[in-house]
Amino acid sequence: MRRLMNYLRGMARLLVSGPFPERLMNLCAQQGVEFWGVEWPEAHVLRLTVRRKDLAELRRLAEKAGCQVEVEGRRGLPDFLLRFRSRYLFLIGLAFSLCAVAVLSHFVLTIQVTGNQRVPAAVILSQLRQLGVKPGVFGPALDRQQLAQEVMLGLEDLAWVGINLHGTRLEVIVRETIPTPEPVDESGYYDIVAEADGIITRVEAEQGQAVVQAGDTVLAGETLISGLVSIEPPQYSDVPVEYYQTHARGRVWARTWRTLTASIPVRAAVKDYTGEQKTTWTLELLGRRIEIFGNSSISWPLYDKITSVRQPFLPDGSALPIALRRETCRAYETRLTDVDLSAAQSLLEEQLSARLEQLLGEDGQAESVQFRARVENERLLVTLQGECREEIGQEQPAA
Repeated sequence: MRRLMNYLRGMARLLVSGPFPERLMNLCAQQGVEFWGVEWPEAHVLRLTVRRKDLAELRRLAEKAGCQVEVEGRRGLPDFLLRFRSRYLFLIGLAFSLCAVAVLSHFVLTIQVTGNQRVPAAVILSQLRQLGVKPGVFGPALDRQQLAQEVMLGLEDLAWVGINLHGTRLEVIVRETIPTPEPVDESGYYDIVAEADGIITRVEAEQGQAVVQAGDTVLAGETLISGLVSIEPPQYSDVPVEYYQTHARGRVWARTWRTLTASIPVRAAVKDYTGEQKTTWTLELLGRRIEIFGNSSISWPLYDKITSVRQPFLPDGSALPIALRRETCRAYETRLTDVDLSAAQSLLEEQLSARLEQLLGEDGQAESVQFRARVENERLLVTLQGECREEIGQEQPAA
């Protein structure tokens, strides 16, 4: 800290020569002139460092002690600024920059949303923008408490909103409402039927009456858990069997076989670039787009657009509301060529595997999968056959 203060005040390195330089040191101590870095290069020569403001006083004391003072060097902020005393444009630019920093530090440059999980940050930022809060707004003029209440009124999924201003960064902290669990629909009479053919491996009837058991073979649409429940009378009684209907619920697992097919043309269109291209540069500042170079109009029927954005970031990772966008358009023509059948087959196999995984859901799994490929009518056909274990029960209104 002391070194920093000395730098801000300015320092001078002096060479003192005379018959008794130590007398100058005693006079400086008596007059309160601070000095440091004392060296004795020769018997009657003294080197020391003093503050810039004490230089005139030290010269007076040196004359009194019969010594000569020579300035070897100066350091510090005052001497650095004196180098530019004749460069008026630099001083004007420096003053303008300092004023700009002092003014711009009161404007919001970034808005950060935290605490949200179900509500996207883009939705919250859009709501704030409707209320006039966006990059470039004057921060001290914002009524943050009133804004928080209006955001909650506009977004029903938010239970609490807090808005804090940290310099040029506006922090929006939200807490979401706890979603109300959906009530179980008990209305109507439903059966649990088979979604696909298979061999039953397990039945869990929560409500209703199971009409199949492990080992049974079922077809798609066949009833697994009936919503018509029978009540058996006591043994050896003449009371008839009673029935009542309910909303059947439960889960039924089965061993199934799935067959899926996908195809792709054996000839595909590829791009041949003509060499023509056009580049435009655009500056995006506080949500406004300013075209600074090039023309955005394109006359080619087919072209690719490549966009690259250069945007500065703060040390905490927040993006500033200024960006330089470069858009390059390259013209091309198309031509047909034969596709790589092995690569196309691999692509279709991946797609079929993803479809099978989606059909089986989280609880199902494929125990074995086989693929077959053939070319037919200028198309590559790939067929997946899989042996699976999955939950096949689905609700259906009772007849």
